Amino acid sequence: MRRSAIWSNVRPFITAKLTQMLRDRLRDALKSSMKEKKQVAVSTLRLILTAVKDRDIAARSKGNDDGISDVDILQVLQTMVRQRHESIAMYTQGNRPELAAREAEEITVIEGFMPRQLDEAEIAAAIAAAIDETGAGSIKDMGKAMGVLRERFAGQMDFGKASAELKARLTA
Repeated sequence: MRRSAIWSNVRPFITAKLTQMLRDRLRDALKSSMKEKKQVAVSTLRLILTAVKDRDIAARSKGNDDGISDVDILQVLQTMVRQRHESIAMYTQGNRPELAAREAEEITVIEGFMPRQLDEAEIAAAIAAAIDETGAGSIKDMGKAMGVLRERFAGQMDFGKASAELKARLTA
């Protein structure tokens, strides 16, 4: 049996195991937060699990019965963090510091399940490596380079900022 045939048999098991690990962490955190009566954590974790379940249902309609992967869950978490940052800006502008503080607490809970975020220098190095690897020389190759970044650094960087920096490098 060829190596690729073996990998194709093992890969679904590994992917399911990793996905379950993050899902289990979320559920366990919800249970412990309920026992400790941490209201902000409980409500935030319920929102996360609901968003993941919504994405699972959408994935089932596309033929994926196992649900979404860890990478997709990390994208959900990143989206939730970005939404809360936008809400904080609006609440601060609207002179609602108590609501901004609540959003900041939710960000803290969500970021507890995300990998460490890369700093500016690490993002620049990752972009340079993606450009070198894909041989990207123009804006037409931006999709290939972003694909490499998304595959390797899911949940570790803000892809909006990385996309802008990549675009600036490819157009310069």
